[in-house]
Amino acid sequence: MSERSGRTTHRVGPVLLGVRHHGPGSARAVRAALEQCRPAAVLIEGPPEADELVPLAAQEGMRPPVALLAHVQDDPGRAAFWPLAGFSPEWVAMRWALAHGVPVRFIDLPAAHSLGDDEETADEVTGGQEARSGAEARIDPIGVLAEAAGYDDPERWWEDVIEHRGSGGAGADALAPFAALAEAMGALRETYGDGGHDRDPAREAHMRLRLRAARREFGDDLAVVCGAWHVPALARRTTLTADRQLLKGLPKVKTAVTWVPWTHRRLSRRSGYGAGIASPGWYGHLFSAPDRPVERWLTKVAGLLREEDYAVSSAHVIEAVRLAEGLATVRGRPLAGLTELDDAVRAVMGDGTDAPSSLIHDRLVVGEVLGEVPEDAPAVPLQQDIDRSRRTLRLKPEVLERELELDLRKEADAGRSRLLHRLRLLGIPWGEPARSRGSTGTFRETWRLRWEPELAVRVAEAGIWGTTVLSAATAKAASEAAGAAGLAEVTALAERCLLAELPDALPVVMQALADRAALDADVGHLAQALPALVRSVRYGDVRGTDAAALREVATGLAERVFVGLPPACLGLDADGAAEMRGHLDATHQAVGLLGRPESERQAGGELRARWAGVLRAVSERDAVPGLLRGRATRLLLDDGELGDGGAERLMGLALSPGTSPTDAAGWIEGFAGGGDGGMLLVHDARLLALVDGWLTGVPDAAFTDVLPLLRRTFAEYETGVRRTLGELVRRGPATAPRHPAGDAPDAAVPGFGPGLDRDRAAAVLPTLRMLLGIGQHGFDDEQPDPSRPAGDSRPADDLTGART
Repeated sequence: MSERSGRTTHRVGPVLLGVRHHGPGSARAVRAALEQCRPAAVLIEGPPEADELVPLAAQEGMRPPVALLAHVQDDPGRAAFWPLAGFSPEWVAMRWALAHGVPVRFIDLPAAHSLGDDEETADEVTGGQEARSGAEARIDPIGVLAEAAGYDDPERWWEDVIEHRGSGGAGADALAPFAALAEAMGALRETYGDGGHDRDPAREAHMRLRLRAARREFGDDLAVVCGAWHVPALARRTTLTADRQLLKGLPKVKTAVTWVPWTHRRLSRRSGYGAGIASPGWYGHLFSAPDRPVERWLTKVAGLLREEDYAVSSAHVIEAVRLAEGLATVRGRPLAGLTELDDAVRAVMGDGTDAPSSLIHDRLVVGEVLGEVPEDAPAVPLQQDIDRSRRTLRLKPEVLERELELDLRKEADAGRSRLLHRLRLLGIPWGEPARSRGSTGTFRETWRLRWEPELAVRVAEAGIWGTTVLSAATAKAASEAAGAAGLAEVTALAERCLLAELPDALPVVMQALADRAALDADVGHLAQALPALVRSVRYGDVRGTDAAALREVATGLAERVFVGLPPACLGLDADGAAEMRGHLDATHQAVGLLGRPESERQAGGELRARWAGVLRAVSERDAVPGLLRGRATRLLLDDGELGDGGAERLMGLALSPGTSPTDAAGWIEGFAGGGDGGMLLVHDARLLALVDGWLTGVPDAAFTDVLPLLRRTFAEYETGVRRTLGELVRRGPATAPRHPAGDAPDAAVPGFGPGLDRDRAAAVLPTLRMLLGIGQHGFDDEQPDPSRPAGDSRPADDLTGART
């Protein structure tokens, strides 16, 4: 008997409030039942290790969704989450108890046992709640009840019966729904047996033991909030010895428990660390809306669509409400659900299309909500250091992905870059590097940031390396250097150490790099490692770190590539040649970057000269596959290392009748392949004529073999380039003599207009001045030009006058 609420309520023993986890209807019913019963203590399904964390739920800095995180102290990767949203019955019961000064106890199987089983997967121990009360059960109790009620959709039945119903009028018995649900679950378990999760008998035995202990401490005036499936088991009379026997021999480990932020997006997932709630945003709306949930929801939808430039008015909202309520009436539902609301939005606000549906689903039905936990919540030292660093650097965890542009010349941005790179090295990918849409300079970085709840587990795992981000990243880098198997791995690690600015780890990594470079004789491995090493040298220059040792190793590595590359190009098949072409391009780019700094100009020039000699050796050696000879020729041409007619001579040799058509086609692919190869042929009529002449002379029997190679080469060109090449080939090669100064031919070039239209060229000058920021005094237009013919009225700064 209880008289705390001003009324007399007769009950025998504790009140068992069976719920469906993360259900707003269950949460409302639990709150009404607690207000009616006013228990002396509240028992909640959850890990008992979290009892001491309950008071944090009442702090101002705690905002759901949040989760209890438990992990094994010696193996943080073995972890479990118990997610809680604002509409979760457990969260409502906890907050009610804290507001009324009522003790709270968690009664589920301890995390020490759940995490002690090596065969227990993360999905099985995550949250315990939704999965164990039905999703992983051998029978689906909600599905059976829905089928008995004539529903083919268990979710729709549950929403109609529980979630979309009100809490009852004044004077209604708040315990009646729980009594009916307990009776239904009892009938199911009597019919089908205790066909739940394999771990359920032990869990329910532990709940009964905790319930006995609470009755001894607080008496029978208790309220128990648990999954509805477990209610018959808790009401069952068993002996203390039998329950203890069920728990005997369970594995046990040392665990740590804390609160961590959670997201609605994670609640909506059924796998991983999700809770399987398809519409947490909608459930949150149902729980928090004081009245008229349909009208309030469609008002939110209209506001969202207006922000996205949809033409939505108040009349649209009114008509959508009428349509949704009409559909609910026709379909026999107590309240319009998401199905009716989606149909109404599609018909009234979306003009019959599904265009707004994905936007509404992501932003409202699921919702973009990230919870918060108080700063004084227990956390591993590494997490505390991360929190201190991000607050100093003004980096806020967000559930939505956003881009962050950093300028490394600014100290604050450099600090953000260091933190994000160190976290990535520790396996905590809060940010991922992205391609910058603006400047491509090395002082610019672009990141995509998104905080995922499971990163808390990554932080706990990384805590074994150190208590601060710097010390942990340094220790892990040194460990990876010692265990790296290949040269490329160590080179990539050196690059990451420079990006993360780990001065104490760099000597260890450099020693490992030098050791592996000395032992590795594979040219492919050396060429693969060189670009990353050269990038590291450049990062060192930009970030102000000493990269002299890296430059020395990179130069030595380049020298070894120079010696070994020509022999390595001999006797390769098609796949090997394609792979070696990648090494050729990467080495060429690396050599170009390695000699750029002013202080190394002379050494860099010598390095590039030696590399040009290597390319000449490759381009002129008949035993080298045509793909590589053509690529080496192209690289020499781009660097200006071939004299007049040098490219034509090598192409003529490669496309001579004595060369097999397949090898010649490979040469063309290496020389003219890539997006810029087409423009080379467009602007050099002699090279195009050579290609055209060779192609027309390919025998019919060999043409089938070379066609795929040629198609692959020319398919990389832009449509306009291919069209121009076709027109040039149709008109035939250019035969006009060249201007004595070596400029463009005096006659029209095939495929282009008849000469330069000077008036049209001069018309662009005003726009060009504006783009370049040149005013009217930018050029001395008033001065006469003795080189201009008399009577020539063209502007003095005509594009053809070479001044602009």
